[in-house]
Amino acid sequence: MAVTTLDDPTAAESLATALVERKLAGCCQIVGPIKSIYRWQGKLEQSAEYQVWIKTRRDCWSELELAVHELHPYDVPELLLIEVSAASEPYAKWLHEQLDEQ
Repeated sequence: MAVTTLDDPTAAESLATALVERKLAGCCQIVGPIKSIYRWQGKLEQSAEYQVWIKTRRDCWSELELAVHELHPYDVPELLLIEVSAASEPYAKWLHEQLDEQ
């Protein structure tokens, strides 16, 4: 699973749709708004953002990373890969089927 954040719900939906269409994600979930507090260019910042949880596989990471950097509006987008230690067998099978149709 991977996660990124965007400051606009429409941009989050557009990114999520593109990742599923490109078969880099079997599913994306958009959560938010959330409040992010961070340092950017030496200043403390706060903003409302939307998390996009990307259901993917490790072997899709390189292409997923390229796509996110291509499509994401931020100069330095957050993109984290979170290793999942277990998933239900039917869900894992479904996810693999979605990503194998490339």
